[in-house]
Amino acid sequence: MAILKRQPLFPHVIELNHQAQRRISCGVYLIYDDDNNWTLIDIGYEDAVDECLEIVRQLDFPFSKCVTLIASHADVDHIQGFAKAKQILKTTITSHPLAAQPLESGDKLMTYAEISAQDIHLEMPSVKVERLVNDGDRIRVGSLELEVWHTPGHTSGQLSFRLGKLLFSGDNLFRDGCVGAIDAHHGSSIPDFIKSLQRIRASDVEWLLPSHGPVFRKDNQFIDRTIARLETYLHMADFGTCAVDWPLMDQWERELVDGKMPS
Repeated sequence: MAILKRQPLFPHVIELNHQAQRRISCGVYLIYDDDNNWTLIDIGYEDAVDECLEIVRQLDFPFSKCVTLIASHADVDHIQGFAKAKQILKTTITSHPLAAQPLESGDKLMTYAEISAQDIHLEMPSVKVERLVNDGDRIRVGSLELEVWHTPGHTSGQLSFRLGKLLFSGDNLFRDGCVGAIDAHHGSSIPDFIKSLQRIRASDVEWLLPSHGPVFRKDNQFIDRTIARLETYLHMADFGTCAVDWPLMDQWERELVDGKMPS
């Protein structure tokens, strides 16, 4: 078997797309200790599993030392391949309790596997979640520990994971200032999203390792601009029931009472 030279982004952290030097999946982070105990955060679509695990094999990580597979949240582009990967690795699945239900039921709507209006019809293999984690819990990877943060907003069950000055930040924020999709059918919450970003901003982490796109250094002014944009979403009809109000309706009601004519 050919052995690949490991290309860690940071000590104990390899991102599989970066290792492959091409995009094969969502951000898939391999976290490992000095004894080659390891885990993956997310895996992506099912058709990416073979390639991802072949990279793991060629990096000389024994499959038997996979301590668990971790779901950042239960979206199909992150977790569709978990059932297949779990079977190959003979390991467990770890997620937030609110992500476990769609994972275990294979819920196509909650995972974005089924979007009929856009003719998206994907399989969503169900997979049992053996370990439920919540805010403040620790996930041990050999001699390393990941600190679990519950960072809802994009989904109710989204998690982030802290390792020293690094935060595996899921779909909270990307390098271009975008955030994970806000969708009422998906259980998104703009107020929760803002709180999660405020928590990240207030922390002393130095690097954000998102679930899509490149890793980037935490910049509080950058996060402030994103929070300010989301705060406007709270009062926009564009976001339907994810918004908390629509000030135009209050204004219109006043105009109706006053008998104001168009001008």
